[in-house]
Order: sequence, then structure tokens, then C-alpha cells
Amino acid sequence: MKLKEIFITKKPAERLHQITSPVIGLTGGIATGKSTVSNYLQEKGLPVICADKLVKEVYRDKETLNFISSEFPNVLNDNQIDFKKLRELAFSSTENREKLESFIYQKLPFVFKSKLSEFNNPQFVIYDIPLLFEKEMENLFDVTICVYCSKEEQVKRIIKRDQSSEEMALKILENQLPIDQKKELSDFKIKNSGTIEKLELEIEALLSILLEE
Repeated sequence: MKLKEIFITKKPAERLHQITSPVIGLTGGIATGKSTVSNYLQEKGLPVICADKLVKEVYRDKETLNFISSEFPNVLNDNQIDFKKLRELAFSSTENREKLESFIYQKLPFVFKSKLSEFNNPQFVIYDIPLLFEKEMENLFDVTICVYCSKEEQVKRIIKRDQSSEEMALKILENQLPIDQKKELSDFKIKNSGTIEKLELEIEALLSILLEE
């Protein structure tokens, strides 16, 4: 399958990491169900690269561990990163978050291209990236898609999923663009507030618009 010609809007030089394959940016807010959509697309055999998985790969790098040890030693247990502590530390201070993100993001292009090479010159690639709009990257994608639900649903899901307090859930959301704003900035939207069956129907309907044999 390939992206329909009408949706190929970038030249390689204008595109994310200057790659030749068209890129669909898949985003959303935390706990809106973006990962569920991403997993469904992967199960269909579509080429999906997940920014969160790339970040985890960066965190496994020895250089990253040395950086964490130097800058945030309190989040290490037996030389292993306690990600819950790291997340709380990052979201409690803008300076901490920016310092951490700056280090991680400068390494992402390398792991992205490494992952892309596994698909062997795909007709297109879907990049699952939570902070697409926060990082003002929208102009690097041929098409953008936002998975959304209400803010109230987001808070409930964060508390249940991460066993977080409501205060922490709200603090995390404060560090992302409001989901309604992301919806407005996106080319296409996928609503995720019902059953998994309803979500899958929405995904299939959108794929029929975007892709062709």
C-alpha cells in the first residue's frame, strides 16, 4: 500500500530527517489511545515507528546512563533508572524537563533512521510521536493525525494506568498542548471515547481515505 498522491505534500529536503519516504505524523495527548491506534496499525503490517520506543532505546545507551547519573543521580537504583521518579522530577521543574529532553532529542534522528532502515525503503512511514505539536514539528510531515478524547477521560486513564494522583495527572497535562488545540492543528482526527470496535472502524475509515494499493 502507499499514500495517495494528493497527501504527499513534502519534498525529501523539507521532510522529517530529510527522508525520501512520505511521513504520516500520528499524535494525540497522553492517555487518549494513540498507542492503541499505533499498535493496531502495526498489527496490520503498516510501517510504524514509535517515538516512545526510540526514546527507550536512547535510555538504554551507556552515554545516557552517564548523563542521568551526573544530572539526576537520585533517580538511579543499582545503576538502573527509576522512570517513575524521573518522570516526577522532570514534570516538577521546567529546567529539569528541558535539560532531559534536549539530551534525548538530539539522539533521536540516529535511532529513527536505524529503525527506518529495517523497513527497506517503505512507500510511506507512520511516526507515532506524542509531542509533535509541542515541538513545532508539524511542517516536517506530509499528513498529521490526532487521536483524541476528552480531558476528563485523559485524567481518569492516567490515574488508572500509572497509579498517579489526580494532581500529577493534571501536571502532566499542563505540560502538553490541550487536546482540543492538537485536534485543530491536525489534518485528520480519530475519536477514542467508545469501544475498541468503534475505534477500529474509525481507523479503517481513515486508512481508506489516505491509502491506496
